[in-house]
Amino acid sequence: MIRFAVVAFATLTIFLTHSNCVVDELAEALAKAQSDRIAAIARASETAVGVFGPGSLGGGSGVVISPDGYALTNYHVVQSCKAFMKCSMNDGELYDAVIVGIDPVGDVALIKLLGRDDFPSAVLADSDQVNAGDYCFAVGNPFLLATNFQPSVSWGIVSGVHRYQYPAGTILEYADCIQTDAAINPGNSGGPLFNAKGELIGINGRGSFEKRGRVNVGVGYAISINQIKNFMPHLMSGRIVDHATMGATVSTDDRGAVRVSNILESSQAFRRGLDYDDEIVRFAGREIQTVNQFKNVLGIFPKGWRIPITFRRDNIEQEIVVRLTGVHATEELVELMEGEAAEKEETPIPDAPENPSPDDSAATEEIADNFPEAHKHLFIKRTGFANYYFNLANRTRIWNGFQSHGDFTKQPFTWRLTGTNSKNQRVTIVLGDEKSGIQIDSESFVIDPEADLSAQLAPVGSGGLLVTLHLWRKMLTLGPKKFGDVYHFGNIPNRLSNTQSEVLVATRGVIENNFLFDPADNRLDGIEMYPGTETDPCEVFFDDYQVDGDLTVPSSITYSHGLTAAQTIKIEQIEFLENSDSGESDSATLNQ
Repeated sequence: MIRFAVVAFATLTIFLTHSNCVVDELAEALAKAQSDRIAAIARASETAVGVFGPGSLGGGSGVVISPDGYALTNYHVVQSCKAFMKCSMNDGELYDAVIVGIDPVGDVALIKLLGRDDFPSAVLADSDQVNAGDYCFAVGNPFLLATNFQPSVSWGIVSGVHRYQYPAGTILEYADCIQTDAAINPGNSGGPLFNAKGELIGINGRGSFEKRGRVNVGVGYAISINQIKNFMPHLMSGRIVDHATMGATVSTDDRGAVRVSNILESSQAFRRGLDYDDEIVRFAGREIQTVNQFKNVLGIFPKGWRIPITFRRDNIEQEIVVRLTGVHATEELVELMEGEAAEKEETPIPDAPENPSPDDSAATEEIADNFPEAHKHLFIKRTGFANYYFNLANRTRIWNGFQSHGDFTKQPFTWRLTGTNSKNQRVTIVLGDEKSGIQIDSESFVIDPEADLSAQLAPVGSGGLLVTLHLWRKMLTLGPKKFGDVYHFGNIPNRLSNTQSEVLVATRGVIENNFLFDPADNRLDGIEMYPGTETDPCEVFFDDYQVDGDLTVPSSITYSHGLTAAQTIKIEQIEFLENSDSGESDSATLNQ
């Protein structure tokens, strides 16, 4: 009996000791989890912003995403602020800020805080990895409680992903958004939603409220950061950004399949083979089983994006790649915004001159009486742009980077390119100020400078290779200031390289050209020449660049149009022929 008691006591002692160890380990783990959570919230809160319009009693929230002060918020937060606003941070300081770009359809705005180049900035997460049940927290200024500039924090979980919220008309559409039960109240708009590690997963914008008052009922919605990443280069361009449409509508049939219910014959989707009653199987890589899923994935892309579509017809699946067009014409989008602003605006800000000065110097327009004198140059008003200043800055950056590969404005002569194409035919291309021509074996084509360039789409099947190269030379020798209307568009996927290209859109007459630059080194990758709004472009890509003297020149030109097979011209020689009385030519020759 005594032996049993001793054994029992020893066992109990071991059990209690083990239990105490478990309790201690659990307590330590809980303490660490709490410490990590507090630290994550503290780090994230440093990046949160309170946004206030001049002379306004209202406000919203935001989050800094780069050390030089770029910050995200909602379009509906800055809508009444116009160009200038004040922003608070939890360092106790109030900063001046200027509008950069806006996405009125997706309810996103990009602003820039001024006065520092070392702002604390949020780490952007991959919001496609967010799942229902994940911990998250929102930071912001609900009900304008943060009078001491210390933001409020609400903790919760992700209660849903890929939620769709219908737009008010055709703007303020929340597609593919994140749903959370973390409290989102008036004033939280534009503020950040973080994951448990303090990484930015979305921008809070909407909440479901009790009908008889603005009281949160535990359902808030955040625009996913991955959607915003798609739009970020467009917002950085200072533009009013539009979302994409496929040029078709879909509906669910009686078996639950998502089918094309209407399609524009002018759309690229139709030209690529999509038609009425085709079943949409996958869109941009996502399985499509409901109309909401289709709207969700379509809503995360900006105008100009190229995406794959898989559709089924007669039980046969087909895949096409389609460039998406904009939901609105620029004028229509501006009208919609101005209509909304007129309803809310109490004290209108005087209009400034429509266009910037001819030399693109900084504007000196009146924006608001309290716009800081030191920062007035950071805003230029122009129709279609939130802030044309940033567009000019990006256009200049890209062009200066391109000129590091050679200054073609010093070669205003006739250019002659000779080589061989994919069919082993001899090719000679002559490009001049007014006239240009191309000869393929014995067949030749010449541009008539008196006729409409958009109707001169030779050689046959190229979609306008000669015109494209003619405008290529003109852009390189004149530069963007003299070429015509040239603006920075943002980024679009490059069809050949599987990367993204920065785009300068250059209009000459009725022809619109997308000049595609490599973001890494500003080399010119190619050109998309659109002779009209309802036709496929002539796509020209430059490759195998080689340095010759002070110039970097392509030794390969690949071109295609619509569904025609791509052709490549291997350039053996490029000459720049100076027209002079002596008849001498100043030439740079590339020999392969």
